[in-house]
Amino acid sequence: MSVDCPRFTPPRPLHEVLRRLGRSATLCGPGDAAVTGIKQDSRLVRDGDVYAALPGRHRHGIEFVAEAASRGAVAMLSDRKSDVLPTIVVDDPRRVLGPLASWVYGHPSEAIDVYGVTGTNGKTSTVYLLDAGLRAAGATAGMMTGIAVRGPGGSRAATRTTPEACELQQTLAAFAEQRIGAVALEVSSHGLALHRIDGTSFRVGVFTNLARDHLDFHPDMDAYFAAKARLFDPRHCAAAAVGIDDEFGRRLAATVTVPRLTFSSRTTAADIHASRVHADEDGTSFTLHGAGDRKSVRLRLLGVHQVDNALAAISALVVRGVDLDAAIAGIENLDTIPGRLEAVDAGQPFLAFVDYMHNTAGQRRLFPYLRSLTGGRVIAVVGATGERDPGKRAPLGATAARFADTVIVTDESPYSEDAQRLREDVARGARSGGNADVLVVPDRAEAIAAAVTLAAPGDVVVVAGRGHDRLQAYGPRRRVFDDRIALHEALLRLS
Repeated sequence: MSVDCPRFTPPRPLHEVLRRLGRSATLCGPGDAAVTGIKQDSRLVRDGDVYAALPGRHRHGIEFVAEAASRGAVAMLSDRKSDVLPTIVVDDPRRVLGPLASWVYGHPSEAIDVYGVTGTNGKTSTVYLLDAGLRAAGATAGMMTGIAVRGPGGSRAATRTTPEACELQQTLAAFAEQRIGAVALEVSSHGLALHRIDGTSFRVGVFTNLARDHLDFHPDMDAYFAAKARLFDPRHCAAAAVGIDDEFGRRLAATVTVPRLTFSSRTTAADIHASRVHADEDGTSFTLHGAGDRKSVRLRLLGVHQVDNALAAISALVVRGVDLDAAIAGIENLDTIPGRLEAVDAGQPFLAFVDYMHNTAGQRRLFPYLRSLTGGRVIAVVGATGERDPGKRAPLGATAARFADTVIVTDESPYSEDAQRLREDVARGARSGGNADVLVVPDRAEAIAAAVTLAAPGDVVVVAGRGHDRLQAYGPRRRVFDDRIALHEALLRLS
């Protein structure tokens, strides 16, 4: 059984699809076809699908309608008509797509406890922790993150943080068919702003935090926050768990109208909070306060920032009524999250990690922990991804240089941007940000090897920015490159 494709979807006449969309929709062509699915990617279309041809950043989906038709599409949904397929024309197809796909696939989220996790940092880790807690509490659980989509039918690599609307509803339908009782879903600001999650009923929405990120997509921080806040509209979610360790979380907690719990690792004013936090190279411990109880928790995950994520997951489970002791046992047993402070050990006399930290808020949480692990040096490999907020680049370098002893600036994925310019922006920030030695090594494998070569016994090496990502992008070219593999290979060459 496929991890995310239902075996059967009841056919619906195309004219019913039109009726579902209301008076704003117009059908150009016959309406007697039987619809059994809906897809946005022409390459994935199967017999009986409606092909959703959306306007994109660079191209319009209508360019691929012939391919969709050849694969069995019976109609098209778009903002313009086609001579190739009967077309339902609407002004804003993206806005109607989520609810329509939910209807086509039988409103699957109504049969599942869907936990949606949004915020800047910690989304992926919180989803993994939720999944671990749910499974330990006896739930048959599924998970959708920017790393993987996983259910009883297996696992596959994710293509984006939050799936497109059609893929999301299809996956939820497959999960419902497999009798999954709960799903933890990573919800990006893009997924919210582009209406990917519309049509999904969330039992609990989780807000981790908000810091500068994605301002290449959102015009400012208020717009970024407004996108995140959409998840907590009563039309989308029934309850909320809200982190209040930043101003945006406090603003959300004050305005959300659904039942909610607040959580914090810094203030006792939250409904659920932590004290006695301690992180070492073997794990992280804290005392949990709230839910009418006080409990000692010991995480196998590394770093004080994982306390925030554990509190987020626990709060979400508490607000939903999941057995707390069982959930904590599951959370405590989770030992790794791909690319999230993932240790790489080849017997070297120093610690080496790969981490996804890609903004200054994440750096400020992680670097002090790394510093606490060593009386020697912290050596950091950093860079900036192309086609992202250019205002992040110099601060990334500056923050790394403030905490690390050596900063090696290298390429991440430049995409269409000039790789040298990206490196220069980060290096300029690093040289102005502290007393660290700053090296520029364009090739990422060589940069990682340089970090390993510089490390002495007792030091800490961290390769930051890409985490679990297995592809490096230069323009249209994709290079298979996994930081964890490159770091391991570099470590092996030491011996």
